[in-house]
Amino acid sequence: MESIIAIVVVGVIVAAAIGYIVKEKKKGTKCIGCPSCKECAKKSGHCH
Repeated sequence: MESIIAIVVVGVIVAAAIGYIVKEKKKGTKCIGCPSCKECAKKSGHCH
């Protein structure tokens, strides 16, 4: 029973991560997780 709960929890975490990535890509974010990416993506098209 515990293994089923663990699998469900991991599945929910993975689904949430994929949903976040899809949402950010639809917004046009080039590199997800970069705190200044929204500003530099407008200027140079890449984040670094």
